[in-house]
Amino acid sequence: MNAPTRESLQGVDLLSEINRLKKERNAVILAHYYQKPEIQDLADFVGDSLELSKRAAETDADVIAFCGVKFMAETAKILSPQKTVILPDMAAGCSLEDACPPGRFKAFREAHPDHIALTYINCSAEVKALSDIIVTSSSAETILSQIPPEQKIIFGPDRHLGGYLSRKFNREMLLWPGVCIVHEAFSETELLKLKTQYPGVPVAAHPECPPHIIDHADYVGSTSGILQFAKSLTGDTLIVATEPHIIHQMEKAEPSKKFIGAPGADGNCACNICPYMALNTMEKLYFALRDLQPQIELDEEVRLAAKRSLDRMLEMASGTVGKGDLGRA
Repeated sequence: MNAPTRESLQGVDLLSEINRLKKERNAVILAHYYQKPEIQDLADFVGDSLELSKRAAETDADVIAFCGVKFMAETAKILSPQKTVILPDMAAGCSLEDACPPGRFKAFREAHPDHIALTYINCSAEVKALSDIIVTSSSAETILSQIPPEQKIIFGPDRHLGGYLSRKFNREMLLWPGVCIVHEAFSETELLKLKTQYPGVPVAAHPECPPHIIDHADYVGSTSGILQFAKSLTGDTLIVATEPHIIHQMEKAEPSKKFIGAPGADGNCACNICPYMALNTMEKLYFALRDLQPQIELDEEVRLAAKRSLDRMLEMASGTVGKGDLGRA
């Protein structure tokens, strides 16, 4: 029997074939919380990007299939250079990564030689290599609290996360002007309408959201942190201001609670669904496992420099990976 082509997948049991190929390739499948439910449900691990890369590195798998976006798969390769890392769709990028080209970031650093660069993990391997310390939305506060007040800081590429930290710590930082198109899409007007509809219901928001959303949040934290907040919630309803596919994990963990995605634009659009994450599909995962393509490849010098900035983060805040420590707003 000939192997299915991209045009002839009709009738193929994709879940069965993916599981067969996973075993054949000695692969581990990772799914970010923003993936479609069917991909989350077949993955070996579901979580935030760095948490997933660390867990994959601890396995004896030969292949890492990362259902997420490119910078996440690059992070997996940085931590597991001996493993083959595949991404179902190499076009699965990130607006924050796109907003921070390595050449421009290098020039910006050179223009501010007295600053250190705290760089959000949502960036390319090349930008990580140009940074001093990588931060996640879980580790950012812990790391910032350890940097002397007199030390000048560049924070990029997410100006909203940087601005949130700057306000909370009363710490001036040079902010790179990048934003996440998903979190930028939330509407304050529509959120206020929703809060009126559900009086007293708390709001959990990701710090990539702009200030006019953060200001209405009862909890601000990473995706993992928001999930933990949902689990510990004493009430039965929560408004969630981050990419709505995280709600799948909330509903699995707390089926008796109601989770409402914060609205974007006019309250009806699907603009808060990440278009990059959506590029990964069951079909593309099948072909990636079958062909071991597309594959993540990194220049070794870049990989080692990027790993140094990641290692500094892990030295300063290893206990925060996957925890979500930003706490209440």
